[in-house]
Amino acid sequence: MIVNGRSSDVAAGETVAAVLDRLGLPLDARGIAVAVDGEVVPRAAWQTFALAADACVEVLTAMQGG
Repeated sequence: MIVNGRSSDVAAGETVAAVLDRLGLPLDARGIAVAVDGEVVPRAAWQTFALAADACVEVLTAMQGG
């Protein structure tokens, strides 16, 4: 599985919430978006959205600045 452009040891069947936990990001943090295979996963689905073995996960965080 690929997480943020890098190979990861996340196992098939783990959830988006588990990936965020591995990255040290709390589920209730503001400014986080997750896409799996190019499709945004709604926050309400993070705890139940199971990932396929070949999934490509992108976790984006909003940052202030100019």
